[in-house]
Amino acid sequence: MRLSSPSAAASAAVVVAAASALALAVLPSAAAASGPPVPSSFTISDPRIKESSGLAASRVHPGVYWTHNDSDDGPYVYAVDSATGRTVARVTLTGIGRPRDVEAISLGPDGQLYVGDIGDNKNGTWDHVWIYRFPEPKALGDVTVKAAQFTVRYADGPRNAEALMVHPVTGRVYIASKDENKGGLYEGPAELTAGGANVFRRVADVPWVTDGAFSPDGNGLTLRGYFTARTYPWKDGRPVGEGERVEAPWQGQAESVTYTPDGSTLMFGAEGEGSRVIAVPVTAATTPPSGSPAAPKPGSPPEAAPAQEPTGSFGKGALVLAGGLILVFAAKRLFRRRE
Repeated sequence: MRLSSPSAAASAAVVVAAASALALAVLPSAAAASGPPVPSSFTISDPRIKESSGLAASRVHPGVYWTHNDSDDGPYVYAVDSATGRTVARVTLTGIGRPRDVEAISLGPDGQLYVGDIGDNKNGTWDHVWIYRFPEPKALGDVTVKAAQFTVRYADGPRNAEALMVHPVTGRVYIASKDENKGGLYEGPAELTAGGANVFRRVADVPWVTDGAFSPDGNGLTLRGYFTARTYPWKDGRPVGEGERVEAPWQGQAESVTYTPDGSTLMFGAEGEGSRVIAVPVTAATTPPSGSPAAPKPGSPPEAAPAQEPTGSFGKGALVLAGGLILVFAAKRLFRRRE
């Protein structure tokens, strides 16, 4: 088909420009809808970390996770960069005794790291265990710090434990005991004291637990074991209900879990040299409700869903395609008339 005049060519150019502008206007919005990238899994490459038994996401250093070895490795805490899997700091603790069985680490709202020397592989033969606390270092690098040491006793007698969690709002410390029949969640005093024993009291029953973590807003508690993980709504200082199952990865000696600072992802770790830390996005099912409407009662009729406009990249792409087709058809009609 030959264009009959310069005005027809100009009309065609307008059509092409309009379609291109429409597409370019939509593409940035579609990209924004996808959101920031999900934190990725990583492998701990430091050969010194053979029994990573706890994880805590740094708030000062984005993408860095604090971990430590199980058992009596020594008074060491490691910072691992998730972008490379390499150790970027080793903290040596002083002012404490010789660690016996370090099992957990958690970051409190006071900006301090709490290390739980709370394991008891002899099933409750130690009448006390310890918690060590020190400020999260502002700079990354090997450093020696003086830590505070707190003695812990349980109100109902000694027991083995591997999970220590500091609530991100109240700062209260919780410990979950490890028992194949019925473990317990233990609440510490409002403030820990170094002047005497800190008595932890049982406040709830929990399943077999190897680690746990509070969501950053404090509205949920995730507990993991070797085979399963569950997230419980947290209300009035207690876990509520049976919790929601989390799609935790199979890791063999599954020992640790923590949230990313934004609460969007759970990071699951395991023991072993070259162990893998696996990122699992937090889904709606595992996100603790916050002011959401109550679920309908069983047997009640479902309400009609309101009509919605197309959203997301698919809907916007469809709008672009439809707009482009309209412009093309309009141009063809214009060209035919001019011929």
